[in-house]
Amino acid sequence: MASTTPDIWERVLRGRRKKDDSHRTIRSNLLFQDSERKENPNRIYQTNEIKTTKYTFFTFIPKNLFEQFHRFANIYFVAVAALNFVPVVNAFQPAVAIIPICIILAITAIKDMWEDFRRYNSDKEINNMICLVYSRNENFYIEKCWKDVRVGDFVKLFCNEIIPADILLLYSSDQNGICNIETANLDGETNLKQRQVVRGYSNQESPFNPEAFKNTVVCETPNNNLNKFNGYMQHPNDQKTGFGNESLLLRGCTIRNTEEAIGIVVYAGSETKAMLNNSGPRYKRSKLERRMNINIFCCIGMLFIMCLTGALGYGIWSSKFVGMHPLYDVPEINGTYIPPALGGFYMFLTMIILLQILIPISLYVSIEFVKLGQIFFVHNDLDLYDEDIDLSVQCRALNITEDLGQIQYIFSDKTGTLTENKMVFRRCTVVGNEYSHQENAKRLETYKEEDSDDEDLLRVQNFALHNIYAENQSTVRHKGTKVLRRCQSARPNILGHSRKKSEGRFDLSQVAFSSPIEKDVTPDQMLLKKARESSVRIEALSPGTPQHGIKASNSPYIDFFLALAICNTVVVSTTTEPRQRVTGPPMFKAAGTPLEKFQHLFQRIKLLTVSQSSSSTSGSAPGTPSKSKSNKVTPSSGSENASRSFSGESELPGSGNDNASISKASNDNSTEEMFATISPFNIEDDFCYEAESPDEAALVHAARAYGFTLMSRTPEQVTIRLPQGTLLTFELLYTLGFDSVRKRMSVVVRHPITREIIVYTKGADSVIMDLLDDPAKANISDEKRLRKVQSRTQRHLDWYARDGLRTLCIAKKVLGEEEFKRWSSFRSEAEAAIENREELLMETAQHLETNLCLIGATGIEDRLQEGVPDTISALREAGINIWVLTGDKQETAINIAYSCQLLDQTDTVFTINTESKETCESILDCTLEEIQKFSNDKKKRSLFKRRRTETSPEVDMYPPEVGLVIDGRTLNIIFNGGLQDKFLMLAKFCRCVLCCRATPLQKSMVVKLVRDTLKVMTLSIGDGANDVSMIQAADIGIGISGQEGMQAVMSSDFAISRFMHLKKLLLVHGHWCYSRLAKMVIYFFYKNVAYVNLLFWYQFFCGFTGTTMIDYWQMIFFNTFFTSVPPLVFGIIDKDVSEETLMNLPELYKTGQTSQFYKMSTFWIAILDAFYQSLVCFFIPYFAYYGTSIDTLSFGNAINTVSLFTITLHLAIEIKTWTFLHWITIIGSFVGYFVVSLAYNALCVVCNEGGNPYWIMEMQMSEPSFYFICIITTATALLPRYFIYALKGSCSNSPITKAQKLDKMSKEQREIQIQQWKERSRGMTTCIRNVSADLGNTPIIGSSATATETMQNRFRIPGEGSSPVRSPQSRNEPGQVGQSKYVANLRREDQEDFSRANHRRSISTVTV
Repeated sequence: MASTTPDIWERVLRGRRKKDDSHRTIRSNLLFQDSERKENPNRIYQTNEIKTTKYTFFTFIPKNLFEQFHRFANIYFVAVAALNFVPVVNAFQPAVAIIPICIILAITAIKDMWEDFRRYNSDKEINNMICLVYSRNENFYIEKCWKDVRVGDFVKLFCNEIIPADILLLYSSDQNGICNIETANLDGETNLKQRQVVRGYSNQESPFNPEAFKNTVVCETPNNNLNKFNGYMQHPNDQKTGFGNESLLLRGCTIRNTEEAIGIVVYAGSETKAMLNNSGPRYKRSKLERRMNINIFCCIGMLFIMCLTGALGYGIWSSKFVGMHPLYDVPEINGTYIPPALGGFYMFLTMIILLQILIPISLYVSIEFVKLGQIFFVHNDLDLYDEDIDLSVQCRALNITEDLGQIQYIFSDKTGTLTENKMVFRRCTVVGNEYSHQENAKRLETYKEEDSDDEDLLRVQNFALHNIYAENQSTVRHKGTKVLRRCQSARPNILGHSRKKSEGRFDLSQVAFSSPIEKDVTPDQMLLKKARESSVRIEALSPGTPQHGIKASNSPYIDFFLALAICNTVVVSTTTEPRQRVTGPPMFKAAGTPLEKFQHLFQRIKLLTVSQSSSSTSGSAPGTPSKSKSNKVTPSSGSENASRSFSGESELPGSGNDNASISKASNDNSTEEMFATISPFNIEDDFCYEAESPDEAALVHAARAYGFTLMSRTPEQVTIRLPQGTLLTFELLYTLGFDSVRKRMSVVVRHPITREIIVYTKGADSVIMDLLDDPAKANISDEKRLRKVQSRTQRHLDWYARDGLRTLCIAKKVLGEEEFKRWSSFRSEAEAAIENREELLMETAQHLETNLCLIGATGIEDRLQEGVPDTISALREAGINIWVLTGDKQETAINIAYSCQLLDQTDTVFTINTESKETCESILDCTLEEIQKFSNDKKKRSLFKRRRTETSPEVDMYPPEVGLVIDGRTLNIIFNGGLQDKFLMLAKFCRCVLCCRATPLQKSMVVKLVRDTLKVMTLSIGDGANDVSMIQAADIGIGISGQEGMQAVMSSDFAISRFMHLKKLLLVHGHWCYSRLAKMVIYFFYKNVAYVNLLFWYQFFCGFTGTTMIDYWQMIFFNTFFTSVPPLVFGIIDKDVSEETLMNLPELYKTGQTSQFYKMSTFWIAILDAFYQSLVCFFIPYFAYYGTSIDTLSFGNAINTVSLFTITLHLAIEIKTWTFLHWITIIGSFVGYFVVSLAYNALCVVCNEGGNPYWIMEMQMSEPSFYFICIITTATALLPRYFIYALKGSCSNSPITKAQKLDKMSKEQREIQIQQWKERSRGMTTCIRNVSADLGNTPIIGSSATATETMQNRFRIPGEGSSPVRSPQSRNEPGQVGQSKYVANLRREDQEDFSRANHRRSISTVTV
């Protein structure tokens, strides 16, 4: 202690000496209300008016145009339109040339204006909401709009009122200075959070007077960290009082269970933490868009070549006129003509204007509309709707829907993502004695939650010493305190808020972690008996008054359950008074049991304890066979769970008074006799526990099941009811909350009986075990006992982890008065610091949490979510690699991996744990060499030795299935030691990678490593705040709106409610979105190239003069209206394969992973097809009208009509699922074209200079040759594509083609074919696994010992000793099919190689 004291003081003083240049100083506005505004120091801060709009009336046009010009395509078309105003190079009428780009810019601007107008209305409604602000002139709180609130104002809030700004809490109507808030608007968490009045203001006898507030508030500058807030309050006498996040009321939160609260505004408007976190939807560039940009540059290259060809052609053609010039070639003013070279350059620019639509101008806008339509259908999919929480899939990133169909790697959290995050108390160990809770296990196996409206009436069944009867009143309320009810929904809408308090019916389902499966705990009878006996002894010490100088009861059982009930931040409320926080112990009365009778009873218990022998052994749990000490319990099979109970190991000697020897007969008889003399207490037993995490709720419910009931909690004290009904009120001195760095939490309390100061700590076993007191410091007997407790507890923890349970260790420490005073002084200084406050608080906490005494440990079960194994199996079949990144123990993660089919019993699993770079590198090299050698040998045999059987070519392609397990320490070595490439090389051979004990930073680093190095599409999915960095690092982040709040959802691109929804989201909607958009983009490129080439071919017949044969208005209408709608409908609702087929055949998803619908070859094939069709559409009408007197515009009209039929029917060939909308848009395009053309040609007499389109369409439609040309040309143009598609449908063996054939069958035939498809795929996989499993365990392969010996030699590190290598026996699946002749031949060929492919191999190293 003495050695660390100067260091702490030095850091505190160093942090406080730093310059206060990053702080905010706030004074009360009441002090300057009568002064000029410039004298108020708060005038420099933001007002509370928020503005989320991007534009104003005057800035909309310039700002919106500036944003749209960030797109290269828009700049290109504006430049081309401007170029057309140059007389020497213009190809069209300048005013007409700007119409297309104006239409595109206008559509985008209207969309942006509508979105901004909605934001404006939202801002207006919020800014005009009403709150109460204190006025010095009125000497009262007056109503003001939110936008009029300023930093330094005093605001009064009532229950169910939304907080208008970030407010420092100075007063609460609660007697303990507590204000409860709900943060659902910020993070989605519906459980209540406690906020506490700044120290010195909590015990106010009179109402808070804002005018008497003369202090100065100093706090940090605004930031977006919701969980960090530091500052201090400087009093007029220069005394400083520190405060933190526990005193800050955040804007957007809702006051709950508090009649009124008053505070001073510290952050307002855009500087509040809520607004700083309001980043809105996330925008990313999808993989398809990145590839599309490359194709646009290819189109620019084609445009350059075509323009260059036109320029050279014009130059060559004009150079042939020697001495004379054509009539249309007008000379300059001075009579000279433009030289051919300069004329060629001008023609190059003219050709750019003429062929500008080679770049699809409407492509970007069309993509936005298509994605909005896709998102609409995804959002309204009923299969992705969760009825329990009334939530469907949410799309927060609007422009990466197609990436859902190209995912190659999934990185998943475990807790709350793969599991339900419903923590159920399952087992525990106390001072080395394990209690299996077999009855509770049976209950969980057969438990089915009742889905009824009366679920909130289910009560926890407590196994206490006496029957507990309910009374009408359960809480003590102070005079004038009203019942405060929480009436709003779990996700309140800030826009529907009213400042007035409201009443409503309370729904218990709003309470987090309160389902019956979490609350109902069946106690272990042996542990229950110990808890009863111990509670009787401790009550004997406290008949009514505290006893000083008495040593606390040495019963670890009492400490164990007290730690479960106290060491948390649970808020206690009742069901009779909904969410009314319990601040005092319930009133009860003993029915006819005088105090003298209790004293007499406790005296008899003391005498009985002293007179009994101290050498008896513990009995067996009911229904559990007893075992001798020599019998060892080894967790080797599924039946071991029944043997892991208290009876499996002898109870440790000397582990407290509870372990004192009491004969069974006398104990039972005496206890029953004494209990019979006590009448039951009438105590209300209907509580609601609102916890911040499911672990806390599970432990509190477990303690309550054993009779240790958490009755009330305030900032100063916590009350526990013992099994006999006695209430113990502990003085709560400090609460050191849980954080991801310490991985533990602690409470410092004063025992009400002994007045000792006790520290109860719970946390991860990997941390707590390192903080235990050294047993060598104790005497010999205690040292032996402590070592045995630690070793046996560690063994039990390993058992729990192998069973897939979440483990927590419970420990305690007794502090002396002087030691506590010194530490409390350091803590107060750290709390008052602003600079380095978090580091100082962390340091003081770590200093306290040392030399702990281990009490026990708990195992909590977190069940798999429904459909997780099936979803993972389907995703694996789809070719997606799945990694699990979790902070849990390795054993727990491995067990869950087997349960959810991430790992198979026949897999070879490598486990790497080390803290040495050399060791890590050696293991990676050896493991990689082992896998690569096996893979290379199989490839050689497939080329030279194998017989070509029906299945052998498929089997040869796969190495044995391998899994990799690695911990956080090893990940640090890999990233810091430059071993990323080797790690990735090894991971590529693994079907599953488990990263355990990983920090949030490590999770994001792993995702970035795989994404950037392997150049693959990644998806991260998680449900908690610790998954945010991982979600943001991936190409697609998916948040699960589970029980850990909405932090992950708010940072994600998509949000779902269950992991199983990921299957349809990817396999169906992902595939559809990608295939639709890819085909639509390819179609746009084809359409524009095919149409532009018609103009290009005409240049060869007009002397490359840049003239056109198609009316320019017809060209505008063609791309803007006639051919624009069908691609949109195609991109939104077309289905190449049905939903049922995609769900039943996950391997169809691989087409998106390999980008089969959109790759460079697909693009160039479409371009070649466009060139061919343009040639057909131009030259067939050309030769048909050759030698006739048809004019240019009539010739162009025929070509325009033919191209419309060809381009539209080309899309019809691509459509796989015809719907009513498809027919409407296709037919509507044809009808619209003829209607508009007829009207335009009939009305337009002198629309264009140099050409008159009057009555052209009418005359041509009266000629039969026109229809004949349209039919012949369209058929000739589309015949090759139709023939290839027909041939592909008949002969192709691609999965998509086969699936499309299945969709054409009847339902019965389709189901039969799909089942046969699955059986073929399953048979192939089974054959591969059987080869690996059978060949790794057959007796005729070389000596197993030799193989193991070889592996041990390989992984023996110099200077470190031999590394332990575990090779567990294989667990072959029953009913395996016999080996084929091929397998027998293969085994004879190379037995040594397969001897290394054992069923399961685990490689670990000694920690250096």
